[in-house]
Order: sequence, then structure tokens, then C-alpha cells
Amino acid sequence: MEDKKPILLDERIYLIDGFDLDTAARTGTYVINESNLTLIETGPSPSVKYIKKGLEDLGHSLKDVRYIVVTHVHLDHAGGAGLLLQDCPNATVVVHPKGARHLVDPAKLVAGARGVYGDSFNELFDPVLPVPEDRLIVKADGETLTIGDNCMLEFLDTPGHARHHFSIYDPISNGYFTGDTVGIRYQQLIDEGIDFFLPSTSPNHFDPNAMRASIDRIRDLKPDRIYYGHFGMTENVDQAFDQVSEWLDIFVGIGEEVVSESKGYDVLASRMLEQVKGELSIKGLRTDHDVYVLLNLDMQVCALGIIDYFNKLKQ
Repeated sequence: MEDKKPILLDERIYLIDGFDLDTAARTGTYVINESNLTLIETGPSPSVKYIKKGLEDLGHSLKDVRYIVVTHVHLDHAGGAGLLLQDCPNATVVVHPKGARHLVDPAKLVAGARGVYGDSFNELFDPVLPVPEDRLIVKADGETLTIGDNCMLEFLDTPGHARHHFSIYDPISNGYFTGDTVGIRYQQLIDEGIDFFLPSTSPNHFDPNAMRASIDRIRDLKPDRIYYGHFGMTENVDQAFDQVSEWLDIFVGIGEEVVSESKGYDVLASRMLEQVKGELSIKGLRTDHDVYVLLNLDMQVCALGIIDYFNKLKQ
């Protein structure tokens, strides 16, 4: 993979590309340069080597890392936490109350990811190492973490994508690190001049009502920036909130139709992708663009979550 330097977002925040799925601009780690050097997200374990190289490029030692914050414990966001922590002797991992036990014992997370990704699991996620309990800090809704003389991060419980999900408010940039709760930002489309944001509805905690409430909660706080797990930062926050809310309704509506027809996730994924293709075609995107590889994968995983949600409603 290419050697890509950390992306400067402002004078104190950088983004390191983790090349998740061996793809640029898919999943990244944010570096907040405060007196207590703080990372937001690790990505999966194969991304750890890129984090280490990015920190080196920024002039930081692994000993400088004080906090490693994970928005939620899905392996594409936190799977590398245990591996990275081994080489960061002064670091502590910060996690949602409902995620802590899964970092200490990741067996259930691993089993769930193997169910979704099958034979690709080892290549995408291995190894998934436990985080020692004495190196965890749990932060509940409304709690804070001081990372610098003038910077106190605040944690908001933001379920919808996962029940073990918080978003992190950075008061200096008036921005929120939202993981997957308010969707995905496609850098590949931004590069084509298309601002495009889709919800992430992966299994097995997807709850559209909780997701809408979380999106509205963050919108009402009037941030200037959203920092996405996938991928990068936007200052077009109103457009982002509007799009992800609209697409959430579209996806759930298609899911309801597919379930009523007693069809499966593959049919749902295909219909969702066709809907997205139609919109992107209107915006002038060619049909053979590389982004469709990611969009196809995302629709497959999102469809699994939507079908799972409707199946649970029947129980």
C-alpha cells in the first residue's frame, strides 16, 4: 500500500488513513495534538502499522499516546485496540459502558464478525487481542475527559448503529467524532465533487428509531464539524444530517417491502444499491467508478442489519 502522510484537518487534529479493506480513505484514526496525545479509533488490527507510521511522521513516539478512544467496539473501529495498546505503554483505552466487556473478552465480537465476513475474516481483522481491564476507562453519557489545558472532551450516548456507541464532542473545533451513528462519508465521491452521506445499518444492534434520535440530538447541538469513522471530516453538516436521515427512511422503507415479500437480504442489498446508483447517476457519476466496490459491500452489510431488525420485530 502507498505511503500516505497524515491529513491535516486543522492546527491540532490530523487523520491517519488506516487502509481498511486495503482501500484508501475507508477507515481512519484521528490524532488530537493536546498535552495528553489522544487517538480516536484504531480501525482493525491490519491498520495498526499505518497508525504507527503516521504517528512517526507527525513526530510522536508511541510512548506519547495517552488516550485511545473508540466510538464503539465493532472490529473495523476498535479491533486494533489491543494490538496497538501493546506498544503504547502510557495509553489507556476509553470506551462506552456497554462495550468495555467486549474489549476485555472479544470472543463474541470475533464470532459475530466471522458470521458476517466469513473466509475474509482473518485477512480483514486478525489478530483481535484483548484489552486488559486495568487499562480501560469507561465513559457514560455526559461524562468528560480532560486531554489538554483548554480541552475537555464530552461523551454522548448515541445508539442506533450499535448500543455500545458514543460520540465525542471536541469543544475547540465544535465538532463531533460520530463513528457510524450519523453515517458514512465517501471520500471517493467528494473527490468527484459529490457530497454524499449514507447511513450505516449493519447488524446486529441496528435500530432506526434510536438512530434518528441520535442524529437529531447531535444536529440540535449545532456542530460546525462531523468527524466520521468512514471517512474524514465535513463542515457541510446540515447537508450531511439531511442526507443520512433521508436515506435512512429510504433504506428502511425498501427493507419493509422486501420483508413483506418474504425475500432475503440479497434482494434488499440489490434494491438499495440500485436506488443509490440512480441518485449518483443523476449527479453525473459514471457507472464503473471504483466507489461502487465499497458501496456494494456496504449495501450487503447494511441489508443484513435491516433484515435482522425486522426479524426481531416479529419475535
